[in-house]
Amino acid sequence: MKRKSLFPWLGATASALVPFASAQAQQKNIDERPNVIIIMADDIGYGDLSCNGEPTIHTPNVERVANQGVRFTDAHSVAATSTPSRYSMLTGLYSWRRNDTGIARGDAGMIIRPEQYTIADMFRDNGYYTGAIGKWHLGLGDKTGEQNWNEKITPNPDDIGFSYSYLMAATADRTPCVYVENGKVVNLDPNDPIYVSYEKNFEGEPTGRTHPELLTKMVPSHGHDQSIINGISRIGFMKGGKSALWTDEFIADSITTHAVQFIDQHKEHPFFLYLGTNDIHVPRVPHPQFVGKSGMGPRGDAILEFDWTVGKVMDALDKYGLTENTIVIVTSDNGPVVDDGYQDRAVELLGDHRPWGPFRGGKYSIFEGGTRVPLVFSWPKHTKKKVSKALVSQIDFFRSFAELIGTDIPQGGATDSQNHLNAFLGKSKKGRDYIVEQGWSLGVSDGTWKYIEPSNAGKFDRYTNTELGNDSKPQLYKLGKDINEQKNLADKYPNKVKELADILQKERDKN
Repeated sequence: MKRKSLFPWLGATASALVPFASAQAQQKNIDERPNVIIIMADDIGYGDLSCNGEPTIHTPNVERVANQGVRFTDAHSVAATSTPSRYSMLTGLYSWRRNDTGIARGDAGMIIRPEQYTIADMFRDNGYYTGAIGKWHLGLGDKTGEQNWNEKITPNPDDIGFSYSYLMAATADRTPCVYVENGKVVNLDPNDPIYVSYEKNFEGEPTGRTHPELLTKMVPSHGHDQSIINGISRIGFMKGGKSALWTDEFIADSITTHAVQFIDQHKEHPFFLYLGTNDIHVPRVPHPQFVGKSGMGPRGDAILEFDWTVGKVMDALDKYGLTENTIVIVTSDNGPVVDDGYQDRAVELLGDHRPWGPFRGGKYSIFEGGTRVPLVFSWPKHTKKKVSKALVSQIDFFRSFAELIGTDIPQGGATDSQNHLNAFLGKSKKGRDYIVEQGWSLGVSDGTWKYIEPSNAGKFDRYTNTELGNDSKPQLYKLGKDINEQKNLADKYPNKVKELADILQKERDKN
C-alpha cells in the first residue's frame, strides 16, 4: 500500500496517481528517487570525529559529509551495544521488547526473523536495489549453532530484504573469521570444510590460552583467548576453511571495495546500501597505510581508516554524478570503548583525546556516552551545512524514509519508529518528545531531563572499566546544565521522576 509522498516528484507513487502514465514516465519517477546509504561505524564515539569538535583527531571525509548536511548533537542509537542497536535500526522495533537480542554469538541464528518487516524490505518493495555490506552481527541461519558453513546458509539477509550481501559472518573478534556473500562463505575450499563451536575446542587446534607464542599480531587483555586466526586469538572455536579466512589488515579494504562496486553496479537505478564498517571494533589491525598516523596507536589509526572508507564512498558518488541525489548517513552503533579485550595500548596512548566527548560512560553504559552517537545526515539536493539540537534516534530512519518515498508500512511493522523526516533534513528543530535508551538498564530522555530506572546490576564493567550507570536508586539528571550526568536530582524532583518513569512503563506496556 502506498500513499502520497512529501516529495511528489519522487518515486512511483506520483505515477500511480495518473492511471495512464507511460511506463517510461513511471521509470523516470522511480529513477528520480534518492539513493540511500547508511554508513554504520562500529564503536566510534561522539568525540572520535573532528566534526564534533574534538581537536585531537582529524576526520576530513566525515567533515566533507557534514559540510553538506545536518550534524546532530543529540542523536542516539537505541542500545549501547552492537546487536540490539542494529536490530532496532533495521526493524524499527525496540530490541529490549525481546529477550534474545543481546550481543550475538558468532554462530547465532538470525536475530531478525524472515517474517519481520525491515527497512530493507520497504526499500526493495518500492523499487530499490538493496545491499548489506560489512559488519553484520545479527546472526545467520535458522538456529544458533546449527549452521552448515559449507553450504548456502538460510535464512540469510535476502530473506529480510537485502538482495545482495557481503558480510563478516559475525564480528571481528568472533569466529568464524570469514566473509559470507549471499549466504555462501567466500573462497571456501570444499576439501577443507569449516567447523565452528562455541562450546568446546576441536582436537589439536591451538588457542590463545594454550599457545600464546602463536599470537603474532595481537595479544588479549581479557577474554579473546580461543581459536587463533591471523595471529590473533578470538572468541569461539573454529577449524578448517583456511582459504576463506580474512586477513585483518585488509578487512576495511574488502568492505570498501565491495561497497564501491555496489554503487557502480546500481548507479543507474535507486539503491539502498547498509554499510557496516569493521572499524573501529577490536581487534584493531588497520592497513599498513594508516599504522602510526594518528599518534594514538591502533585505535586512533582505525578511526582514520574509517574516515578513508567514508571518503571512498563519497568519491564513488562524485564519480558517477550521484552525490546531489544520494542521502548519506554517517553514524555509529553505540558509544566508544577503549580497552575492549586486546593489548593495543589504547588507554595508554589516548592522551587528551576524549572518545565519549563531553558525556559520561561509553559502550555498555546507560549514561549518555553509551547511546549518544555521532550522526550526520546529508542530501545535498535538500540539505545545507547545519548543526541541529533536535532529539533523534536511529530507530526513526524507518518511518522517516517511508514518508520520504511515500509508502505505508504493513500493520505490525516498525511500531516503535516515528516519522521525523523534517528533523533529519534540518527543516524542523523539533525531533522526538522522548527517547528510550538501553544499557544494562533502561532510561528515558526528553532532551532536557534524563531518568534512569533503578537497577541492581554492577556499576562498572569489570573488563573495560566503563561506568554502566546502574544504581539501586532512581536517577534523574538535567542534561542542559549537567551534560556529564554528575548530579542526581531524583530526590529533589520526584514529580519529574514519576513523569518519566510513567513514560517508560507506558512503553513497556505496549509489548
